[in-house]
Amino acid sequence: MQVLFTSVLLLASPILALDNGLARKPQMGWNSWNWFYCSVNESVVMKAADILISSGLADLGYHYVNVDDCWAGYRDGAGFIHPDPSSFPAGMKALADYVHSKGLKFGLYSDSGNETCAGRPGTRYHEKEDAITYARWGVDYLKFDNCNALKSEPPKFRYPIMRDALLATGAPIFFSLCEWGVQQPWLWASDVGNSWRTDMDIGDDWNSFIRVLDDNIGLSPYSGPGGWNDPDMLQVGNGGMSYTEYQSHFALWCLLKAPLLIGNDLAALDNWTMAILGAEELIAVNQDDLGVQGDMIWQFGVQQIWAGPLADGSRVFILFNRVTSASFYNINITMNFTMLGFPEDTTGTIRDLYAEEDVGIFTDSFTASVLPHGVFAGRFIPADDDVKEKYYNWRPWF
Repeated sequence: MQVLFTSVLLLASPILALDNGLARKPQMGWNSWNWFYCSVNESVVMKAADILISSGLADLGYHYVNVDDCWAGYRDGAGFIHPDPSSFPAGMKALADYVHSKGLKFGLYSDSGNETCAGRPGTRYHEKEDAITYARWGVDYLKFDNCNALKSEPPKFRYPIMRDALLATGAPIFFSLCEWGVQQPWLWASDVGNSWRTDMDIGDDWNSFIRVLDDNIGLSPYSGPGGWNDPDMLQVGNGGMSYTEYQSHFALWCLLKAPLLIGNDLAALDNWTMAILGAEELIAVNQDDLGVQGDMIWQFGVQQIWAGPLADGSRVFILFNRVTSASFYNINITMNFTMLGFPEDTTGTIRDLYAEEDVGIFTDSFTASVLPHGVFAGRFIPADDDVKEKYYNWRPWF
């Protein structure tokens, strides 16, 4: 059955944006959880900061160094949080200072419940003390989780309490909501946080990636500068998927304007992982000034086309071969330029965003042979500037 998505939802952007001046573009950086879990320590974090610089990833925009769960140790008698002295003996202020000395930004994790997901002290009833502490330490980013919370206190109640505490400090702290999409945060969180998780945790396997991707279809109207849909961190390079599958994962996250938070051991960074994470023209799509999230616009069987507009009037598009098994075969996928909001017989250049080279000039349509579980990630640039201007306001949900 052929499905053409032309009018999915009505809202064009978040109704309100959190007024902290942050997240004008999706956040980029590194997070400790996917690889290190509770083995994180200050040496791991310092090394990650060093490698972001030495590898050139920081130059591409990967600026946040985020410590996830298991850093917290205890609360003192006044209710203030302290790091685990065995893992972070120098303290978080010293670690933040080290990260800042590299020209990077420092992030921490907490939880809206009594305990974090790993059983460390949570923030419930200590929002003010924690916000003050984070500001004193120089924290730039807070990931706020949803474990061990009372069902009688829904996220729509708990998360604004922490938002207000952070704002009261006057410190510019990015507020990342992680309630896993349970209460559809894209409908209410745009004036609460700078990004919001749209699903449960992503795993390092094809089926998990597809589950999260599918659950994000149709959410493009609810994302934009100041507040972004977050389908979870990147798993690129962790070993559970193939190179082709990781290419698909990264390209689609870039089109979705998802946060690009690397979740691997940077000390084990190899050339093929770097080739994906360092794909500059796809990163440029993710960080495009227009800030409009792409979406799925067409599906026929295992073939999908995803697309979105860019600030210069061109379109990013992804031809995606979702054939059930990666041992199957290439599929030719054809995209008509009318799918991108342009009139029939429009002529323009197709650019391959991974190869970073022009494929050629095409009229009316473009066809690519796509690997099983693979993508052709491209950009269509109309030859006529008047066409780009006239159809500039096209959106994937119209």
